[in-house]
Amino acid sequence: MSDQPFRELQQRLDTYSLGFPATDSGIEIRMLKRLFSKEDAKMFLALSPMVEEPEPVAERMGISLEEAACRLEEMAKRGLLFRLAKGGVPRYGAIPFIHGLYEFQVKRLDPEFAEMAEQYMKEGLDKTMARGAEYFLRTIPVNASVDVTQQVASFDDACEILRSRKLIVVTDCICRKQKSLVGEHCGKPLEACFMFGSMGQYYLDHDMGRQVTVAEAEKILADARDAGLVTQPATAQNPAGMCNCCGDCCGVLRALNMHPKPAEIVFSNHYAVVAEAECTGCQACEERCQMAAIAVADDGIAVVNLDRCIGCGLCVTDCPDGAVKLMPKPEEKRRVPPAGSMDQMIAMARKRGLL
Repeated sequence: MSDQPFRELQQRLDTYSLGFPATDSGIEIRMLKRLFSKEDAKMFLALSPMVEEPEPVAERMGISLEEAACRLEEMAKRGLLFRLAKGGVPRYGAIPFIHGLYEFQVKRLDPEFAEMAEQYMKEGLDKTMARGAEYFLRTIPVNASVDVTQQVASFDDACEILRSRKLIVVTDCICRKQKSLVGEHCGKPLEACFMFGSMGQYYLDHDMGRQVTVAEAEKILADARDAGLVTQPATAQNPAGMCNCCGDCCGVLRALNMHPKPAEIVFSNHYAVVAEAECTGCQACEERCQMAAIAVADDGIAVVNLDRCIGCGLCVTDCPDGAVKLMPKPEEKRRVPPAGSMDQMIAMARKRGLL
């Protein structure tokens, strides 16, 4: 099968979100051929990220409205584009590879595609993920790790994010599912990622997740944190989703872990500190950290590497002596995330030099 129009599709996807870079091996083309037919690829290329009804798509493709509507609906069912229905009228739009095409395969993921994803992560996606991580997902602290006297903004509070959502859908973590299919599952909870609003509705409509109440969501969140997962909503004050990630499987944390100074490229407003007089050197914090940011020194006292600490607070909740605290960054270094998903995408495009 010819690489056209798959190379065009790869180049288009590379302009969205974190990107979809080309590799020397061409693994990205093999992945696209696995998901798309030639006709699917041409249909995707006729779309924009702004959702629209089938009629203008049919006009651009030079096909009948009936054929366009049928093909768009079928592609939406296979997770190849986004579908939003308002007033009973479906609209369709192009989606990035992440978050989008890849995550939408959560119920169809098999060992062969999982192996492809692992190869692609190592050959190209890891670098583009690290470059775009700042405006893709941000790290927010475990609620119990923040002193009650500290003023935590609502956008830095996972429970407040959940309580403000009208629709909460929970789905399996695509990263841990992919790792399990290549024999490297970390054993941490699989059903741990939340989707909200229209994105949550898409997951419901296509049987990729289940709706939960705020109380159920908070229980899932607590279990995820007990398991040592880092809570990462999308980098927006009004996020479309929120993940609970581990350093072993999560694509973003894996990419950050390969960077010498992940604290410089992650969006976070906190950092950990150790009270030396209270530390007994038990190593609980060292084992808990997903970023190798804390270690017990020769003198038996835990030391935080501020170049690596992303301020998740997991070390605080696992310290039996209360020796580790989470502190807010100085006011001049604190950051406010973009207001919504569109602002987030614009910020990401600017960071990648696309605007």
